[in-house]
Amino acid sequence: MLLRPLLSALLLLVLAAGCATTSGAQQPDQPKVVGLDIKGTDQVSASDIKEKIVTSKTPWWEPFNPFVGPNYFDPNTWQADLRRIVRFYQAQGFYEARIESANEQPKGKNGIALEVTVNEGQPTQVAALDVTGLEALSEEHRQKALAELPLVEGEVFREEEWAATKELVQQRLRELGYAEAEVGGEVRVDLATHGARVDLRVRAGPRYRFGNIFVATEANPQVNPRRIIEQAQGAVNKGDWYSESALAEAQARVFRMGVFGAVKVNRGAPDREARTVPVVVDVREAPFRSVRLGGGVGLDAARQEVRLLGEWTHRNFFGGLRRLTVGGRVGYAFIPTLTAAFDQIDTDGDGRGDTPNLSTPHGLVFQLSTQFEQPRFLARDLRLQASLTGERGLEQAYNFIGGRARGGVIWQPHPDFSFSPTYNLELYRLQGQRGLQDQTTVPTLVLGCPAGGEQDTCNISVSYLEQTAEWDRRDDPIAPTRGYYAGLSLQEGGGPLQGDYTFLRVLPDVRGYFTFGPRDVITLAARLRLGTLLTPVVTNETGERIRQESAVVNRFFAGGGGSMRGFNSRRLSPMNRSNPNAEQPSAQVVPIGGNSLLETSVELRFKLFGGLSLAAFHDSGLVGAGPLNFGPRQDDVRRESGRIFGDYHYQAVGFGLRYQTIVGPVRLDLARRLNIGRPLPIFDPATGEAGSIGGLGDCFGLGGTDVENAREYAGAPEGLCTFFLSIGEAF
Repeated sequence: MLLRPLLSALLLLVLAAGCATTSGAQQPDQPKVVGLDIKGTDQVSASDIKEKIVTSKTPWWEPFNPFVGPNYFDPNTWQADLRRIVRFYQAQGFYEARIESANEQPKGKNGIALEVTVNEGQPTQVAALDVTGLEALSEEHRQKALAELPLVEGEVFREEEWAATKELVQQRLRELGYAEAEVGGEVRVDLATHGARVDLRVRAGPRYRFGNIFVATEANPQVNPRRIIEQAQGAVNKGDWYSESALAEAQARVFRMGVFGAVKVNRGAPDREARTVPVVVDVREAPFRSVRLGGGVGLDAARQEVRLLGEWTHRNFFGGLRRLTVGGRVGYAFIPTLTAAFDQIDTDGDGRGDTPNLSTPHGLVFQLSTQFEQPRFLARDLRLQASLTGERGLEQAYNFIGGRARGGVIWQPHPDFSFSPTYNLELYRLQGQRGLQDQTTVPTLVLGCPAGGEQDTCNISVSYLEQTAEWDRRDDPIAPTRGYYAGLSLQEGGGPLQGDYTFLRVLPDVRGYFTFGPRDVITLAARLRLGTLLTPVVTNETGERIRQESAVVNRFFAGGGGSMRGFNSRRLSPMNRSNPNAEQPSAQVVPIGGNSLLETSVELRFKLFGGLSLAAFHDSGLVGAGPLNFGPRQDDVRRESGRIFGDYHYQAVGFGLRYQTIVGPVRLDLARRLNIGRPLPIFDPATGEAGSIGGLGDCFGLGGTDVENAREYAGAPEGLCTFFLSIGEAF
């Protein structure tokens, strides 16, 4: 059943990759290039050479791609490519490289195979690296300017490393305050000795401090230049030593004001007598009012949804750069699939559905929100923010209607760091979902509703404080390749804040990215996310000391394309057996969330060609009924399910494809869960006892057993395989 969308997604990515493939000459009157072989490449990669020439081999998938034709042979282009090959070798330090032979062999009716044999010769090594012009600098500054340069004596001389060396030294000197530093030089190559003598010539100039800040803008600007200068002063202070990183930070701070379409912060003409450099902030105001409209479709094995989105923003509401945003999302959701719309219940006792089940998981969903932001609240780097949201949603175990009010401040002293304390009040009316095959309803007690209420609905209030801190040093938040991210969220609810629940919720999140390899083709990404939800210990009717139930809206869920990919969306969770008569084992249970969370991911991403990349990953995760804990194995399922490396800590491996677009990478991931651990914990709604049920053990409907022979395995009753198609990296 799931094979068709999976194959469709794969076909889309293959076609997209074909569109991005570098093509050779497009002349239908010439033969098609069916082969391109470069021989004699012992010290330089043939694939690197092929990236530098125009002529290319027709890809094998060309007959299946209607958008891209064959790569045809052009004799003039080919002769130029032969010269490009020699020049590429010279840039790599092989100044005696030459083409030994270039053969053009006809293939079939209308094909040609090209073969080039290269004589690489001996590489030229850096015999000496002489630096002049730094004599007037302190020893400390000289060491900082020349530390670990790309060009190293005794190594092969490469022109790109020579250019990188000059650029790096100049960048370091300007960062130290030498605003007019210039770096040049020359290289003398001796073909007889295969040595290169490199002369690096530096003109450092005087060391400068920052001077005054000036603003260049359009006539009659709406933004007061003093506000712009104030933001720039958060990074550039008059009298500090000049540095280009401070200019970049000032530019980020001004752009973060959110009212400019373009911002550029440059240095002005230096004052050599005063040894100061003025700073010029050039800005172009964007429209202060904007409207955005859009739509989307969400497809998942556990949920399907169509939606429309809209947003209106006023960036100078009543002046002072106050921002007012009104947004909304309206859609229709089906859980798990469109068949939920045709679910019926038996009202006359004959065992057959005769009335539409209005409580089944399908219906209208919406979210309407208003957000107000006051910049420069009491201080330059402090913003006041308040929001009000009303929403109706459908989840697999319940549906709800309610609203949220939020108020607080955001302190952002640096573009990469922010801290936000807020107060939150959430009011919901929860209703347990009915099953797809019968009228069995998820009890409200399972959802954390107070005892003594109605069987299938309840009203709850959650009042809490929250503090969030983020340190984001990623180069790109959508498709990061370098840097790191660290975040922490703390929530404290109940007590003097009132509300129906008293709790402490802790959720740290750490991610790191490292790119390496030739031309930076490999990226290693890793993530660790863990959380725990603590509630007071109370004494129940039997005198047993137990933890108070938490609200389902505060619990942890995992699974999905941006989570633990071994499970579908929100399906890594303690389960409630709400639909025992369902045909499929996985349809008999619904996720009810847990009080502990652990997610880890390690992913290797390889650039293939064009905008296409391949990824391989390992994910692990758990969502436990009890708090997160370590230690030996425990008989209590609630505590064991929250134990790291315990019986309910699941593992998955997989691979994926990414295709870069202007809105981010289109991502297709396929994962298979490893059979390590026990089935998911499933709680009986009547007794609260934990148990388990078997699953089919299939992958997209293939390779599993039938319902009568359902078996237990890690993560049962969920299937072993998942796939996800989305935009943006998983983390």
